[in-house]
Amino acid sequence: MPKEMVLLCGILLLLLVLGAVEMIAHRRNVNRIPVRIHVNGTRGKSSVTRLIAAGLRAGGRVTCAKTTGTLARMIFPDGTEYPVFRPSRPNVIEQLRIFRAAAGCGAEALVVECMALQPYLQALSERKLVRATYGVITNARADHLEVMGPTEGKVAQALAGMIPPRKKLFTAETRHLHVFQAVAQDRGTSLVAVGEQDAAALTREDMAGFSYVEHRENVALALRVCQELGVPKETALGGMWNAKPDPGAMSVHEIRFFGRVIHFVNGFAANDPESTERIWRMALDRFPAVDGRIAIFNCRADRPERSLQLGKACAAWPAADHYLLMGSGTYLFARAATRHGLDGRKLTFCENLSVGEIFESAVGLSGASTLVMGMGNIGGQGLEVVQFFRNRRVLPEEGA
Repeated sequence: MPKEMVLLCGILLLLLVLGAVEMIAHRRNVNRIPVRIHVNGTRGKSSVTRLIAAGLRAGGRVTCAKTTGTLARMIFPDGTEYPVFRPSRPNVIEQLRIFRAAAGCGAEALVVECMALQPYLQALSERKLVRATYGVITNARADHLEVMGPTEGKVAQALAGMIPPRKKLFTAETRHLHVFQAVAQDRGTSLVAVGEQDAAALTREDMAGFSYVEHRENVALALRVCQELGVPKETALGGMWNAKPDPGAMSVHEIRFFGRVIHFVNGFAANDPESTERIWRMALDRFPAVDGRIAIFNCRADRPERSLQLGKACAAWPAADHYLLMGSGTYLFARAATRHGLDGRKLTFCENLSVGEIFESAVGLSGASTLVMGMGNIGGQGLEVVQFFRNRRVLPEEGA
């Protein structure tokens, strides 16, 4: 056998041995953490992960959490958080480091957001890496259809791949609940459905404690998980109020600029059509008396299906006065929107502009009082636009 082949075989054997040793060490770390909660879904994963972890911390459990959404974060038992180091693109193998860190600080519970999109990777992540004692699926909506689709039902089936066998699953999904029920039954897993009545049971006072706009179904789902683990509603809710929100969480900022009042709503993270329309209508209801309405859509050329979906859908929503298109591949959104009836004269292309120029474009189209809402994608310039508007918001003492 040639020396090169011998060397290659030796390297492969060494990699196999090292991989086996690493997985043995990982399994040991997994077993050191008695409560492992795996959170999946189309929308709200990061928020629900943070809410559950905050509720458990308030209940006295030593809890770590890891979110993957807007910015990947590791949250420690005292509530402090640090960015997750990634030498290149996101990879599910990074969960090994998360478990190692959580076990190292004596965590009794770890709440982990599922970071996989490919259906087989979702299942693999659960079976080999997380091995959850509790599964959570927020919802199943029409997003990432190019990976999990092509239909919303297929998305639900993909998400169901991470349902842990012989454990317990919590979900706030209603339309595709039957998919989760069938898989849970096949795997011997108990299913707890958190429905609209649970969300409606939360009072105005319950929701007023949040410093940002949180969805009732997210809170109801997180509370149900905390109560399952012995944390009373009042205790868990208090912890949730004090928790730091995800950077992509829906928030509202008031900006006063040369006599103009702009109400900026961050809806970038809700990037499937159903969730985006819902937040748009919420914003319209919250600010019914404004003089103008501006929708900013952040497009991504690497997410063409999303741009086409949102463009088609928004043509049927309550109309904005102006639509600012930023990011990349904006022509896809524009083509879909105009083909379905949106007035092309309302479109302003801001592709390749800086966030400052995008802000100036929005201000230039604003009246005395204007609602401006960001939608589409939090990635790319989305988060930068949010920070730009937030840094110019009116502080409480200024508005007094």
